Amino acid sequence: MSNQLTIIGCGSAKPTKSLSPSAQVLEMRDKQFMIDCGEGTQITMQRIGVRQNRLNNIFISHLHGDHCFGLIGLLSTWGMLGRTRDVCIHAQPDLEKLLSPLLSYFCPDLPYNVRFNNINTKRSEVIYEDRTVKVSTLPLKHRVPCCGFLFEEKPREPHIIREMIEMYNIPLSDVPRIKSGGDYVCIDGRVIPHEELTRPAAAPYRYAYCSDTAYNERLLELIEGVDLLYHEATYSDEYEKSAKLYLHSTARQAATIAKKAHVKKLMLGHFSARVNDLGVLLGEAKEVFENTVIAEEKMVYKL
Repeated sequence: MSNQLTIIGCGSAKPTKSLSPSAQVLEMRDKQFMIDCGEGTQITMQRIGVRQNRLNNIFISHLHGDHCFGLIGLLSTWGMLGRTRDVCIHAQPDLEKLLSPLLSYFCPDLPYNVRFNNINTKRSEVIYEDRTVKVSTLPLKHRVPCCGFLFEEKPREPHIIREMIEMYNIPLSDVPRIKSGGDYVCIDGRVIPHEELTRPAAAPYRYAYCSDTAYNERLLELIEGVDLLYHEATYSDEYEKSAKLYLHSTARQAATIAKKAHVKKLMLGHFSARVNDLGVLLGEAKEVFENTVIAEEKMVYKL
């Protein structure tokens, strides 16, 4: 299955007819990760047919309602559907204090466990890791403790060149060792180097999610060269003073971060209800960083 990103919501605190609060589902290496869970997330997922059978980890950037008010409803519904697999919520420690009483009151008989991984939003550190994917925090600059998330594939094994395997009559039992970097020694003593028998795998994909934040060059080193950067662009240039006051970013500032970090592609999100024409945001960003797109709700982006 290919990597893909589904935008559930990309609005800010005030929902509009066309914009829902922040939420998205990332599929990477046959796993699903939810990133933020604003109000109405589960409803939108049902309407657009997002399958949730591999969704076991939820990452919450910060405790503003437009990023977490959808959690209790989603967890409750999973219980009614008979879910049995544990769910891990990665967030700053206050979320466990706030959500645990609600779960005890409204969902006392959940057939699965909700685990909390309390994270430190002030420093970059690995908070999730398995055999194929690693997730690290990205400290952000906002009015409350807040962090983004960097999702990174681990390197894949190289591809075996079947024609070469057949040419040298290499036993299948030797293939795993060759894929791991070993050479092959023929019966006559010739050494066939690993590089001749394999093709390099595709470079690991890296996705950075930067939710609510003021312009912050501390991010540059952490997101250097990522394949896709989702960066909040709450305001247009017209509302630059509001961005500074509420510790948000303009589209132009998001594009500046993308350019300085040499990212491959920028996706703008977290739009203010004040901005009636998202094309204005896209235009201002493209003046700085050409390879920019606007996040569209209910859309699936192949990565």
